[in-house]
Amino acid sequence: MIAGCPEDGWPAGREAMQAFRRLLTSRWGPPLTGALIGVLAPALTRLGNPGNMGVCVACFSRDVAGGVGLHRAAAVQYLRPELPGFVLGALLAAWWFGEFKPRTGSAPLVRFLLGAFAAIGALVFLGCPWRVFLRLSGGDGNALPGLLGLVLGICLGILLLRRGFTLGRSHRAPRALGWVTPCLMVALLLLLVANPQLGRTPEGEPGGPIFVSVEGPGSQYAPWLLALGAGLLIGFFAQRTRFCTVGGLRDLIMLRDPHLFNGALALIVVAAVTNGLLGQFQWGFQNQPIAHTATVWNLLGMVLAGLAFTLAGGCPGRQFFLAGEGDGDAGVFVLGLIVGAGFAHNFSLASSGQGPGAYGPAAVVLGLIVCLLIGGTMREPPATAGPIRSPQALLRQAQAAAKEDPA
Repeated sequence: MIAGCPEDGWPAGREAMQAFRRLLTSRWGPPLTGALIGVLAPALTRLGNPGNMGVCVACFSRDVAGGVGLHRAAAVQYLRPELPGFVLGALLAAWWFGEFKPRTGSAPLVRFLLGAFAAIGALVFLGCPWRVFLRLSGGDGNALPGLLGLVLGICLGILLLRRGFTLGRSHRAPRALGWVTPCLMVALLLLLVANPQLGRTPEGEPGGPIFVSVEGPGSQYAPWLLALGAGLLIGFFAQRTRFCTVGGLRDLIMLRDPHLFNGALALIVVAAVTNGLLGQFQWGFQNQPIAHTATVWNLLGMVLAGLAFTLAGGCPGRQFFLAGEGDGDAGVFVLGLIVGAGFAHNFSLASSGQGPGAYGPAAVVLGLIVCLLIGGTMREPPATAGPIRSPQALLRQAQAAAKEDPA
C-alpha cells in the first residue's frame, strides 16, 4: 500500500500507482529521471535561464546566496525557484510513498564544511556535476577537463571509503526537524514573490534585503511558475529513483554497477538532442556561455567538488532531495553549499568568463587539503575498521554514506 495515496480505495487506481512505483524503483527509474532533466534543462534555457545552465545546483545556490545578500556580486543575484522545487517535490514524493523519515546527527558540522568547499570547487569550474553534463550536451568543450576532474575527485573519495572513511550513522529525529529545510524553501519562494524592499540605497531609493540582478546570469531566468514546476517535477522523480550523478559514477567505478550511471547517460544524450532541436548546440571552446578556458583550474575545481560530494554521500541535487525527505544532515550540507557560494564571491574565489578569480586557485588547493584531512581522519574505530574487499560491503558503505537507509 502506498502511504497517503488518494487512490487506495479504488483497485484500478491502486494498481496503476503500484505500477508507477515499480517503474520508478526499477532499472528504468534513473534513466527516466535523467531524460526528464535532459528535456527540462534546455527548455528552461530557451525560456530564459542562462546558456547551458538550465539547471545547475551550484550556480543556482550562488544566485540564491546573492539574492538574500550573502554576497554583493550584482551579476549573480536571484532567488531561483528551481531549488525550492527540488526540496518540495522530493517532500511530496517522500510523503506520498511513505518515505518521509526525519533523521540527523551524522557529523553535521563536517557536512557544512564539505558543502562550502564543494561550492567553491564548482564555482572555480563554473558548474556542478549536473552542469558538467549539460555543458557537454550543449557543445562546450571546456567541460571535458571538468568531467575528468569530477571522475578523479570521485576516485579519491572511493580510496578514502576503502580506507574506512565514514561520517557516522544518523538517528531518527523528531518529525518537526524534517520540516525545517522545506519551510526554509517555502520562505525563499515567498520572498521571491513578495520581493520586500526594506532597505535603502545611498540615494535613498528602496532596496534589499532581496536582490535581483539587472544584468548578467542573475538577470536571466525563466518565468518563476514554470521554473518552480520544473523543479517540483525533477524533485519528485529524483527522490523516488535515487537519481545521483556522483553516486552513479561512484558505483560504476567502485562496484561496476551502472544502475545510477545510466541516469547520467540519459541526461547527456537527451539534453544533447533537445539542444539540437532548439538550436542551442554549439561545439567549441571559445565564447561558450558562462565558461572559461583555464583547463587546469577547470579540472582541479571539479576534483575538489567531486571529492567533497563523494565524502558527503552524493551530488548537490541529491542533497536537496534528501533534505526534502527529512534528512537534517543533508539540509546542513545545503546550507553549507549556499554559504560557501556566497563566500566564494565575497572573497574573489569564483571564476568568471575571463578565468579563475584572484584567489580561486589557492582556495582549491586549500579545499583539497582540508577534504583529504577529513577523509583520512574520520574513520571507523579500530575495533570495527578493516579492509573492505567485497562489492557487497562496499555498496553497503556507499549507501550508508549516501544516507539512503535512515533506519
